[in-house]
Amino acid sequence: MLTNRGFGLMPSLAEAQRIFAAALLDSALPTPVGLVGPDGKPSSRRFAVYRNNVVVGLTQTLKDAFPAVHRIVGAEFFEAVARAFVVIEPPRSPMLFDYGAGFADFIDQFEPAKVLPYLSDVARIERAWTEAYHASEASPIGLSAFAAIAPDRLPAVTLVLHPSLRLVHSRFPALTIWQMNIDGGVPAPVDLAAGGESALVVRPQADVEVRSIPNGGPEFIHALASGRPVLAAFEAAIAADPGFDLSANLSDLMQVGAVVGFAFAQELLRA
Repeated sequence: MLTNRGFGLMPSLAEAQRIFAAALLDSALPTPVGLVGPDGKPSSRRFAVYRNNVVVGLTQTLKDAFPAVHRIVGAEFFEAVARAFVVIEPPRSPMLFDYGAGFADFIDQFEPAKVLPYLSDVARIERAWTEAYHASEASPIGLSAFAAIAPDRLPAVTLVLHPSLRLVHSRFPALTIWQMNIDGGVPAPVDLAAGGESALVVRPQADVEVRSIPNGGPEFIHALASGRPVLAAFEAAIAADPGFDLSANLSDLMQVGAVVGFAFAQELLRA
């Protein structure tokens, strides 16, 4: 219970709440002044127990959201990085499934994790999985939806992508490492110098799909997501990889359920 007792010049309610929240997550901070137990006396011990329960709960939330990261580094290391993250990134929403948005970026800055340079990208794949799982629903369309489009209008077609679609690009084989460290995966040696991987994450129906996309794929999909016509997106893709196969990549996007509609770029139609 937080009372007026012992504050002297009382802070505002917002300031008192800020002090309480900061002390709740950081054991280096003292018990907030004015915090008393049922007997009306200061109770640092009760607060310490409550603080520990909150930190343990948030750490478990991160463990549930980043199981591959936990498996890679082990329980002790994961608890250390999770507790450090909790102190500087408290929940901003009462819905804990959304907690951990900045965890991958935090891993990038966490000095002990620098010996595992791919770890933050594995975390980004896991975060993308969570975001895709909780994204809005939409109904995918197939290639047959384009059958009625006149050939002269095809250059102006823009695609509407599924709202759950996420992309993660890594300069390391992070997708392979993630796949080896999820349920059913078998860890094995990985050549970190073998080159990067790009992952497409989408939930067209009930299940989240995670698959590799070829070079040029990220540029192609980013261009489509920004509303550029297919032809312009193709140009962006071949600038990244001259061997980019437009037909194969469009077919893959359709098959995975990543396209939910199409429109036309009006400026191209008027040209």
